[in-house]
Amino acid sequence: MFKRWLMALVARIGFIVLGLCCCLSLLYILACKPTSQGNQQSLPWSGGASSKERYMALLQEREDSHRHYINSLTKQIAQLKDALQERTQQLQESLDTAKTKGILPQGLESLHKMPTQSDLKEFFHSQLNQAEVNTGAKLSSEYALIPFDTFTLQSVYQLETGLTRHPVERPVRKDHRDELIGAVETALHILNGPQQHVHNIKGKRTYSPSDFIQGLTRTERDRGSVYELMFKGEGPQDFAQMVLFKPFGPVMKVKSETLNTRNMIINIIVPLSKRVDTFKQFINNFREVCIQHDSRVHLTVVYFGRDQIDQVKAVLDHTTRETRFRSFTLIQLNEEFSRGRGLDVGARAWRRSHNVLLFFCDVDIHFTADFLTSCRLNAEPGKRVYYPVLFSLYNPSVIYRNLTLLPSLQQQLVIKKESGFWRDFGFGMTCQYRSDFINIGGFDRSIKGWGLEDVHLYRKYLHSKLMVIRAPSHSLFHVFHEKSCADELLPDKYKMCMQTKAMSEASHGQLGELLFKHEIQVHSQKQTS
Repeated sequence: MFKRWLMALVARIGFIVLGLCCCLSLLYILACKPTSQGNQQSLPWSGGASSKERYMALLQEREDSHRHYINSLTKQIAQLKDALQERTQQLQESLDTAKTKGILPQGLESLHKMPTQSDLKEFFHSQLNQAEVNTGAKLSSEYALIPFDTFTLQSVYQLETGLTRHPVERPVRKDHRDELIGAVETALHILNGPQQHVHNIKGKRTYSPSDFIQGLTRTERDRGSVYELMFKGEGPQDFAQMVLFKPFGPVMKVKSETLNTRNMIINIIVPLSKRVDTFKQFINNFREVCIQHDSRVHLTVVYFGRDQIDQVKAVLDHTTRETRFRSFTLIQLNEEFSRGRGLDVGARAWRRSHNVLLFFCDVDIHFTADFLTSCRLNAEPGKRVYYPVLFSLYNPSVIYRNLTLLPSLQQQLVIKKESGFWRDFGFGMTCQYRSDFINIGGFDRSIKGWGLEDVHLYRKYLHSKLMVIRAPSHSLFHVFHEKSCADELLPDKYKMCMQTKAMSEASHGQLGELLFKHEIQVHSQKQTS
């Protein structure tokens, strides 16, 4: 019974469509039919001004007549399209019902799979859903992660430096420049569009390129490119975030939201053993950035042993007296130093009710207020963890050996290949929420000393559903310090230690100048003689 009804419906729709097409053809013929010769007036090619006026009036009349016919036909074509689309949708629904009940007649399977206008849009959305944009993907190892590039309107901070080997530069290729500028312009167009202010008409503001702070971008070769763009908001702690995705075609909006960072406290955790002078340098940076400019921070110091702990307490007490900043926690462990153990204890020591953002930091790290902003914007509980790539400074006594006085630390914070390198295989500095750290299982507490604990934690996140934001940070620096390789190390490990030390001392070219110093001096003397 249903089959008969369905076949009758298909036939009925076919007759209706045929009738509509016939009507359209008839109307077109009537509209385009030329006027009979008996009704035509002779063309007044001559006869003075009156004949010219009658001729112009006739042309205007014909033009108006044709315009009316065109408008009429356009409306009728639109009506026919709407009717055809409605009938097609009814037919599709009937075919879906028949397929669900298993009574779809033979020969109609192809009708059930007919393409629609949304096929391309659905394909783009499938590309978006398969790409690592809204959620993370389980990865096999740290080598499988695609890092982001960080960019501003002036520079691109990149891990893949290419032939130039510049850690920061203006894009050399024009298509790369146009790609990044186009993403920013698209975001500005959306932010300034009417749909962004439907629910907040009074608070409407106009965004300009000067409001752009920085962006992250990366490309999945089989999916497309994602752009995460940050703009200034209404206040100093307000930001507008725009996520765009280009599936090898037009950029499509993923989400647009306003982020309020006023109540985002960062708990900076520093494991420490001795190194009081380096800790004083760290506290100076902490006072300038965190106390004077930010204040939404808490410092947790996990100290191993008893030696020099009184000096550490004195530094903290002195800071409190001078700044009235009291958001410190000092934890003492009478154990052998273990970085992973110290960070784990510091993270679990937080006793306040709300979830806190953790920044795992070392005492020889220098950061700016911009980094604290990046930390807050790039970490999200249950969704994202931030693993910045810091810039490691070379030995200043080597790279500035030709100067009478060494530049100040602030003057050394320059990102260029002569001053340092991206520490792209270091995973110790990270921003993540305490809830994510606890749920992932924390650090491997069996690891002693310094190293490997950060890689193990990093791999845990790669194997999870959380998205790992890996991008170079232009506001996070590792300050050079002497590295000693213990005599008791095995020969292969001692060699690796020396290689790491050499890599941190200076660039390849600068080490070459030291190695061939004598030859260079001899050549210089020959040239001057």
